[in-house]
Amino acid sequence: MQFLLFLIVYPLLWCISILPFRLLYLLSDAVYVLVYYVVGYRKSTVRQNLKMAFPEKTTVERLRIEKDSYHHLCDMFLEMIKTLTISDKEISKRFTFSNLEVYTDLEKKGKSIALMLAHYASYEWVISMNHHIKFKGFAIYKRIANPHFDKLVRDIRSKFKATLITTKETIPVIQENQHNHVLGVYGFASDQSPKAAKAHHWTTFMGIKTPVHTGAEMLAKRFDMNVIFLRVKKVKRGYYEAGFELLAENSTAVPDYEITDHFLRLVEAQIHEFPAYYLWTHKRWKHTA
Repeated sequence: MQFLLFLIVYPLLWCISILPFRLLYLLSDAVYVLVYYVVGYRKSTVRQNLKMAFPEKTTVERLRIEKDSYHHLCDMFLEMIKTLTISDKEISKRFTFSNLEVYTDLEKKGKSIALMLAHYASYEWVISMNHHIKFKGFAIYKRIANPHFDKLVRDIRSKFKATLITTKETIPVIQENQHNHVLGVYGFASDQSPKAAKAHHWTTFMGIKTPVHTGAEMLAKRFDMNVIFLRVKKVKRGYYEAGFELLAENSTAVPDYEITDHFLRLVEAQIHEFPAYYLWTHKRWKHTA
């Protein structure tokens, strides 16, 4: 059944992926109407998140952010499909880096790198970074239940020299790379909420006390990796600019959770600047204190 579903859906995805961007965004506008007004996809979650994050804003202001966030969500979903057939030249034109030297200077230190980023703007096209770096790129992700779609996603990323590894595979892969003297950059989207039972650290995020993921920091300390933050900015529809900020060069010397807290402050600054580009559809504050 899963393979049958894949056979049915894949041709549609491929046809969408070859659309020129002008038509792709017209389709995105139509998908927005369906997702927001007809289906109402996770609308209650988005409203609750926005109310918790921006209690000072009026209902009208939060509604504007809500609608803009769904527009952006649909754009990003279609852009993700576009990745199936997008060329290296096209993605490099649409996803640029403002200060790549901050990252390349870290490569010269001769240690692997933990790259922390948020589910903000375009986290899908970060894979284009692999065309500009020397280290091998790894992205930590959650495996897709359908193995055929999971393989498709892995294949797409490998086209851009990115290797996807699940959370369970992360430690063994890093250990093996260190044993074989393979220097890598490991991408962690560390802004989602962990299970309360597995939480090691509680802090404030958008003014709300909540448990947070600390895996990127702990692995950086365990394997003596440098840590860097990737800030992604949406320039205009279909165009993004990313910039790097050093979080720690000697992570083992930094007090526990200081790197994680610093990362979250940077994510908060992104959100406050343009709230609509954050992924509000996931339950960010499942557990609060």
